[in-house]
Amino acid sequence: MALPPFPKNAPFSAEDLAFLNQLVQRSTPLQRSWLSGFLAGLDAAQGGTGAVATVQAVSAQRPRIPLTILYGSESGNAEALAYKAKKTAAKLNCDAKIMDMGDIDVAALAKMKNLAVYVSTWGEGDPPQRAVDFYKDLMSDAAPRLDGVRYAVLSLGDTAYVNFCETGKKIDARLTDLGATRIHDRIDLDLDFAKAAAAWTDALLEKFSPAIDNASATVVHVDFKGVSVDDEPAEPLYTAEDPAEAEVSALVDLNGSGSTRETYHVELAVEADGFAYEPGAAIGVLPENDPALAAEVARAAGLDSDASLVLKLAKGYDITTLSRATVDAYAKLTGRKDVAKLLDGDALSKFSSDRQFVDLLTSYPEKLTPNQLIGLLRPLPGRLYSVASSIKAHPGEAHLLVGAVRWESHGRKRGGVASTYFADRRKVGDKVRIYVKPNRHYALPADGNRPIIMIGAGTGVAPYRGFIEDRIESGAKGKSWLFFGERNYTNDFLYQLEWQEHLAAGALTRIDVAFSRDQPEKIYVQHRLWQQRQDILAWLEEGAHLYVCGDEKGMAKDVDSTLVRILAEGAKGDEDTGRAKLKELTKAGRYQRDVY
Repeated sequence: MALPPFPKNAPFSAEDLAFLNQLVQRSTPLQRSWLSGFLAGLDAAQGGTGAVATVQAVSAQRPRIPLTILYGSESGNAEALAYKAKKTAAKLNCDAKIMDMGDIDVAALAKMKNLAVYVSTWGEGDPPQRAVDFYKDLMSDAAPRLDGVRYAVLSLGDTAYVNFCETGKKIDARLTDLGATRIHDRIDLDLDFAKAAAAWTDALLEKFSPAIDNASATVVHVDFKGVSVDDEPAEPLYTAEDPAEAEVSALVDLNGSGSTRETYHVELAVEADGFAYEPGAAIGVLPENDPALAAEVARAAGLDSDASLVLKLAKGYDITTLSRATVDAYAKLTGRKDVAKLLDGDALSKFSSDRQFVDLLTSYPEKLTPNQLIGLLRPLPGRLYSVASSIKAHPGEAHLLVGAVRWESHGRKRGGVASTYFADRRKVGDKVRIYVKPNRHYALPADGNRPIIMIGAGTGVAPYRGFIEDRIESGAKGKSWLFFGERNYTNDFLYQLEWQEHLAAGALTRIDVAFSRDQPEKIYVQHRLWQQRQDILAWLEEGAHLYVCGDEKGMAKDVDSTLVRILAEGAKGDEDTGRAKLKELTKAGRYQRDVY
């Protein structure tokens, strides 16, 4: 239905009226509501009264629409989208509340009228760590009926994994099975999700919030300093879409000459205004591909003489990931039936094992145009590294701990994109683009007197360097205990001198190390934990916070199992008892993991 035009006696020129009528006719209810709020807020601000973040009725006040925004997040992306949705909803006639899946009982869903779900998928189709219990309960026979609940799901994932967005897909299907009504189609988004997620959220909120008409119009007065949302995490100034420029000021291989590893301490100097981060945050790096690999990809597509294309591939596109979506697109583009057959059964998993995009092109060669080649690729995503410094100790700097990833497979030498970017293609004085990824669920306790137990192996020790530096700078008096594991004492004791200095100064109370290759039997950090279980229980009784950082499938999983055993023994119970105790610590924010 067409909207009524502006009256001819409105205080605008004929040209302006024509423009305004055209703009309004093609706008959505959400866009008109936002515009009305912006203009009202602008008027209030210029009038000296100050804008406010409230919804006031121009005529009849409509009842506020209840909306629950539920999120399950691993790296913080789904959480950030959920809070942005809440901010947008606050400008409409919505009484929006935000919930973390780690803090909600599934039974509560039955009481919700409108539900927006933002959830990521972790690893090979698993829910985020904090959402595991919620997910299990939702999928169980004990889950409540949800008749009368209206919902929609936004799912985040990575097409590099076979079970892309699996958690969101299953939650979407399960909500329908339980009687809820899907009012907006689910969207499954890859790593470059920002624009699509914003558009999806706007479209969803239009459905939750009734259309605005002359009889029930509302004006949203916008606080131009930012709408305040309870417990809203601060948004970083520098993001993957708007990164800061940093200069490499130090690049040092911390491993000894006899080590089988390369682990680089990277110092980045940042002069950008407002650059800041908290201990436990991650620093995102926007890397570039190996130019030699970019040239090989172009050559495999019959485009080896196109220098500008090679530069584009090196700087802006993911030329390593070989996903089902990529194979499917290549099969359709080329019409090759042998490529299409890779999508049958487990043929793709067998072919793609330890192969990359270039292997697809060389195994099934076809001449492509530059646009066709680029069309097969997604943008090159950033890589996240746990920050290994405190900005209080190093103003204007961010330190990273980067383990170079190298291997050989199918007759080809390969390397991690970001790790070899630092190890092979950056030197002191070079520039890199970085951003901040906050992590509210991996942070030092607010009370500096609380003891902390830090568990990490290899590069998983990175955040603890920042933790100790931050505690020194803030004058925290709480005890600290580090468990660290690597291969060899002589060559792989990362930051050894610093830890020894912290021990001598009392900033680090205790350290236990596990060097797996220094004796016939393998000894890992979980073995040291079990050996020191009585003292660990004593520290926990004193209110200690537990932290784990490292490989999820290896170290972190084994550490988790060991902590369950320790807690079970302390409670004189079985594994279920220990698991329940660990869950209590998680709920209380005293067991936090940063795993990859």
